[in-house]
Amino acid sequence: MTPIVAGMLVFGLVLLLTGAEALVRGASKLAARLGMTPLVIGLTVVAFGTSAPELAISVKSSFSGQADIAVGNIVGSNIFNILVILGLSALVAPLVVQRQLVRFDVPLMIGASVLMVLMCADGIVNRAEGLILFAGIVAYTAGMLYFGRRWNGNSGETQETPKGNVAADILMMIAGLAMLVLGSRWLVESSVQIARSLGVSEFVIGATIIAVGTSLPEVAASLVAAFRGQRDIAIGNVVGSNLFNILSVLGATAAVAPEGVTVARHAIDFDLPVMLLIVVLCWPMFYSGFTVNRFEGFVAVLGYLAYTALMILPDDVHLAARLRIALLYGFLPATVAWLAFATLVQARRDGVQLHPRSISVAPRE
Repeated sequence: MTPIVAGMLVFGLVLLLTGAEALVRGASKLAARLGMTPLVIGLTVVAFGTSAPELAISVKSSFSGQADIAVGNIVGSNIFNILVILGLSALVAPLVVQRQLVRFDVPLMIGASVLMVLMCADGIVNRAEGLILFAGIVAYTAGMLYFGRRWNGNSGETQETPKGNVAADILMMIAGLAMLVLGSRWLVESSVQIARSLGVSEFVIGATIIAVGTSLPEVAASLVAAFRGQRDIAIGNVVGSNLFNILSVLGATAAVAPEGVTVARHAIDFDLPVMLLIVVLCWPMFYSGFTVNRFEGFVAVLGYLAYTALMILPDDVHLAARLRIALLYGFLPATVAWLAFATLVQARRDGVQLHPRSISVAPRE
């Protein structure tokens, strides 16, 4: 790796993060002026703004013929969002989960993940499928904006109007978008050269280095929100980002790519099922007590370290193959079953009916 390539990688990442920060600041202020609640801002504006690097990277990769980077970036970012961002945020302070997430947003995230796995099963996500996914994010955003303003109006809470004016917010968003475009170009080009020099597949680079790099805005946004006690934004950011990655990033990338987005066999056999199981884990974890405690956060971070280790190990290592099978068909399903059992025990202990309208549980200590 030459100094020039290393410089492109570092400065490309800096531009991505700076651009995302400017975009989030401008968009969040604009949304607050429109009367949106903190949870809705986290699920839409902050989540979409912090996922803008993934969109820039994936679209650039598809036009450059590196589809593996695009898919790896989406899958890796979604796994990173849940295991690391939620995990670290819960370690800072136990996260209180709003019932709206359990009733509406998490089931949508699970449904979108199932749809992505099914679309990728034949090895390609074509333009028609991309348009279907993108239509989903348009409908979701419109619904969140509409109902978010109604929820805010019914809550009776007043929000402080941000300082400045609308023109300044829009200019900040435009500047952020420009930095995202340039940063994504440098980051993709340098990452491809690094992958080739190390003999690592482009999918692995996309699912590890690029996924972690492009998810840093989510890390910053969620951790800052957790430290400030704005836990609605912290957890809503993760759920909204995962929805955005699938519906908008994959949808837009497949829609604009000349021949759709190809999916590597390794991703179909291992990474996509792991992503789906981790997403499914969210529902029982969120429902059981409506909190994510520090122990669950610690286990989540350990889970990501194990996943990354399995990604880095070569496919021809016999131990790596066995460990991947154990993770995919042993540990993750067992964890889902354990959390589902814990959820039912918690529900029966507190006399809770499973119908969404009758959920009423005190948060865990």
